[in-house]
Amino acid sequence: MKFEVAMPEEGHSLPYVANLSILFKEVPLLDRAAAARDAGFTDVEYWWPFGSAVPAREDVDAFVDSLDGVRLRGLNFYAGDMAAGERGLVSWIGRETEFADSLVVALGIAERTGCRSFNALYGNRLDGEDPAKQDDLARVHLDKAADAAARIGAQLVLEPLSGADRYPLKTAADAVAVLDDLGRENVRLLADLYHLAVNGDDLDALVTVHTPRIGHVQIADAPGRHQPGTGELDIDGYLAKLQNAGYTGFVGIEYVPEPDTVTSLGWLPKTRRGRA
Repeated sequence: MKFEVAMPEEGHSLPYVANLSILFKEVPLLDRAAAARDAGFTDVEYWWPFGSAVPAREDVDAFVDSLDGVRLRGLNFYAGDMAAGERGLVSWIGRETEFADSLVVALGIAERTGCRSFNALYGNRLDGEDPAKQDDLARVHLDKAADAAARIGAQLVLEPLSGADRYPLKTAADAVAVLDDLGRENVRLLADLYHLAVNGDDLDALVTVHTPRIGHVQIADAPGRHQPGTGELDIDGYLAKLQNAGYTGFVGIEYVPEPDTVTSLGWLPKTRRGRA
């Protein structure tokens, strides 16, 4: 189903999706979709919402049931212990089974929810491992996941990150080089404007060079990673440029809210939070 949003006099008309692994943390994870719905959102996304690659069936059921009234638009594959600094299993030699298991779980959730976008965090460089061998494993994993995603009309997105020294994808060009090597139409760039800006990437070049490769966009202001208006990024301006350059997808709201989620959303009128 296609939804239309009227173009405002200024700015952009791209639809928003609330990332509920970082927003509405005032309530337990299984209560966040309802909180987002009450705040006016119709579309949500999550990081991996479980503590392991293979959650119990009842935990998956509870997660899917919690989405009543909202649409799941994006989901990360299991990325390891994020709190401990792990940033994905795509290139992690020795954890192939966990990656494969989380792929199966994610596809099962997609079948039940209609989710058609998966964030495959690439993984840190590992002590004692040849980076080329890690990249070879990443290619195998991404190829396998892309095949599985294609069977349900879904995409994978590859995300540059900041604040993770061992994570090798820091700029849009870093991620696009992997995409070029892989050569899969349904594996695309996740352009998080915060991470790219913090890493010193050129956001104007992102728009002019890489827009055709972008499968998803996320936002937070920089510095600070809080809501738009708290930092120095012209977020609305960049989103307008991306839309004018041909991007038509969602914009993930993925910032650390201050002082709380509902208050932090003052920048976004309630009429712009949801779709029909």
